[in-house]
Amino acid sequence: MPRTTLTHQTHPTHQARGSTARPVAFAVGLLAAMLTQQAQAQQTLTVAAFPAVDEIVKSAIPAWKAKHPNVEIKVVSRQFTDHHTAMTTALSTSSYLPDVMALEIGYVGRFAQSGGLDDLAGSAYGVQKFKSQFVSYAYDQATSRSGAVAAVPADIGPGTLLYRTDILAKAGVTEAELTKSWDSYVASGVKIKAGTGAYLMAHARDIKDILIRIGIQPGEGLYLDSQSQVLVNTPRFVRAFELARKVREQKLDAKIAAWSNEWGEGFKRGTLTTQMTGAWLAGHLNNWLAPSTKGQWRAAQLPEGAWAAYGGTFYAIPKGAPAANKALAWELIQMMTLNRDVQISAFKSQDAFPALLATHNDAFFDQPIEFLGGQKARVLWRDASRNIKAVAVHELDAFAEEVVNTELDKVLDQGKDIPTALADAQKLLERRARR
Repeated sequence: MPRTTLTHQTHPTHQARGSTARPVAFAVGLLAAMLTQQAQAQQTLTVAAFPAVDEIVKSAIPAWKAKHPNVEIKVVSRQFTDHHTAMTTALSTSSYLPDVMALEIGYVGRFAQSGGLDDLAGSAYGVQKFKSQFVSYAYDQATSRSGAVAAVPADIGPGTLLYRTDILAKAGVTEAELTKSWDSYVASGVKIKAGTGAYLMAHARDIKDILIRIGIQPGEGLYLDSQSQVLVNTPRFVRAFELARKVREQKLDAKIAAWSNEWGEGFKRGTLTTQMTGAWLAGHLNNWLAPSTKGQWRAAQLPEGAWAAYGGTFYAIPKGAPAANKALAWELIQMMTLNRDVQISAFKSQDAFPALLATHNDAFFDQPIEFLGGQKARVLWRDASRNIKAVAVHELDAFAEEVVNTELDKVLDQGKDIPTALADAQKLLERRARR
């Protein structure tokens, strides 16, 4: 009896434990699944960007979430200068690094040569297999002599000459006169100033900025070549300084800097006749700089058959970014640069001229631009993009630009002679390059 009683008492207890174990095990499994899902949902890619790149990335998030519903995209946006300053600090200290970094072309070489960016041509990425899909000069701009690729191009800035048709008409100047040659361009400015009182350009520096980009040979950059030899005391800089001085002597520039309040007012009031810049400026004029001037602007190729690039956005992966996120970071970069729909959307919403060649047959290129009086200017800019040659970037480019601009100001404002100014710039840059 006692054994029977014992057996009788333990049997139901055994059954109870078994029945409890199953829901407990299920609950544990469910909890584990929920925790795993929660961990996945908490995975975040941080993208550091500047206007209007931040909006482009944000607009692509729905497409990203459709593929990766558990991976958030956090966009950290700063104004252009603040962004690049923050990225410089982050790379130098290896702290607060984003997973993906948007960079303007002027910073790509500097950051790459400092060793702060992953080589996207490495085995983990293999960007070189996509090279033929991009505008050639844009891809080459981010490629070093060794073949390392620091960043992937997203948008480009084909150089263009924007001009006011109403001012030209009043002065009796034609587009052909304006673009025939650089001397003709300056001579047109004299007629414009005499006939209308309007300035040819915002600052004499503008003509210097384009002329130093003409005649660059393979392996050369704007200021230094691939061997860090300084190229400032050369014929292209002499010509650039001479024409800039001629513009100032004839009072054809308003002496105002780009992006200043006076610059924007000059466009609104019709005191600035032309602006040599990237194609993207037409969108800025239309959207916020001078929307009231709609229909009064046109675009032309740069004078004397010159081809030049003004700016461009690239995406890079910092070398010190979290390793666990790099595969996803690379996938995001591919979506931003190789996805035709994303590229066209950015072009339509932010005037980000696409670096992806697959977009260049889109009907949007043939649509008239109302702000430019119905001109089909995107076709013009597409032609320019096919003629622009890559300019090698160098880590000293930003410093070199400051040095050259300082010497040009001495020529324009203090009467310093050009040979001395260029020789002084050359010496200073040579000392810096030897460090």
